[in-house]
Amino acid sequence: MIPQNRKSKTTTATGESNGEKYVLRLYVTGATSRSRRAILNINAICGEHLEGKYNLEIVDILQNPALAREAQIVAAPTLIKLLPLPLRRIIGDLSDTERVLAGLDLKSEPRV
Repeated sequence: MIPQNRKSKTTTATGESNGEKYVLRLYVTGATSRSRRAILNINAICGEHLEGKYNLEIVDILQNPALAREAQIVAAPTLIKLLPLPLRRIIGDLSDTERVLAGLDLKSEPRV
């Protein structure tokens, strides 16, 4: 069960890093399979590619619908990269690692 406060889970990686600190917010809808998959996928991506330089906040929009309206969330799961700028949104379960990395500006855009 996800707590009823704003931050259902916050993961902060600290340590020495040469790059910028990433501030990410993942909006999910309860404990659905897509939500669980998105959480697992973003944790794996952050652990591998952003080790020591990210802050991840997970928000359950069923518990906090006002936050979803405020952030103009129209689909879930949605990952928002707040920092470094520019702000980016990635919708889906984050299973396409290359697309997520491109959205986080960690790799060039995937070619179609």
